[in-house]
Amino acid sequence: MRLFFLLYSIVATALSGTAIVVVLAAGLPGWQPIVWAAALGAVTAVAVTWFAARKISAL
Repeated sequence: MRLFFLLYSIVATALSGTAIVVVLAAGLPGWQPIVWAAALGAVTAVAVTWFAARKISAL
């Protein structure tokens, strides 16, 4: 569980940041697309982190 939270802090930042850059590059107006991109990155990071933590723990 500790590995999950450690990985999540890194993966969520990377995925949320990437999604925000995509929104900004697309030129979407307002603050809502930025918030949605950050939230989508954070939620996606849960699944990615869970998968990665399971693979690392299996070693």
